[in-house]
Amino acid sequence: MKDVIIIGNGPAGISAALYTCRAGLSTTIIGLDNGALEKAEKIENYFGLANPVSGRELVETGVKQAKKLGAELVNDEVLDVMWMDDFTVTAKSTVLQAKAVILTTGASRKKLKIKGISEYEGKGVSYCAVCDAFFYKQKPVSVIGNGEYALHEVNELIHTASSITLFTNGTELQADFPQSVNIIKTPISNLYGSQKLEGVELADNSRVSVAGLFIAIGTAAAADLARKLGVETNVNSIVVDDKMSTNVPGLFAAGDCIGGIMQVSVAVGEGAKAALSAIEFVRNSKKAVG
Repeated sequence: MKDVIIIGNGPAGISAALYTCRAGLSTTIIGLDNGALEKAEKIENYFGLANPVSGRELVETGVKQAKKLGAELVNDEVLDVMWMDDFTVTAKSTVLQAKAVILTTGASRKKLKIKGISEYEGKGVSYCAVCDAFFYKQKPVSVIGNGEYALHEVNELIHTASSITLFTNGTELQADFPQSVNIIKTPISNLYGSQKLEGVELADNSRVSVAGLFIAIGTAAAADLARKLGVETNVNSIVVDDKMSTNVPGLFAAGDCIGGIMQVSVAVGEGAKAALSAIEFVRNSKKAVG
């Protein structure tokens, strides 16, 4: 059991780790890459830099700082987060637990241009198989995605749904799916139904009847993980208060995933603020137990 798990290893996440580690909290940072910053050729508008540095250099410096202070870094894809007194973070190759979680995975840059997605949210379109599988017992459902995140959702649905169709939306598979899953690569053009989702229409004008469509494109963004926990979101941004707290106790968010000004300096400051709130939460939790 860790004190804090930070999901995302960009500037907000690394900044948060510097504070939680210095406060003596056991801290694990988990993420696949360093986000948009790593792709920046030159950073010139950041305090304390006499000369421009690449985004990669800036991230690597921060990672060294965090490791030196005792942070554990895990290079893995987070698939799910669950909360029941403590948090359980499920990744592709490991399962971790913590008293507090800070989401810093950046902004979701993937957009589904499919007619009907927003209209059927809560009426057949879902972002959490763990949360909603129960409502589709012995009903045909579908998942849109092509990788490990989609596979995780499929495995959550396979024991309750009558059948599962995987829509890759024109992309190639990046994971091994069960043979019982019907895989369709033809892109989706729109969703249809009256009061609730009734099916999916494809680009070739064919139709597939489904009662539910679970969104699992690419890797899980912060907003995707937040929705699984019932966290309030505004489109693809996580809603937080002035202390970077979400509406779930012990869950904090910082950086591009909460919207606003998407700059390194802002992300670093928000990461620090989220860490201070997480530190207070963990210490209070330990006092209550003690």
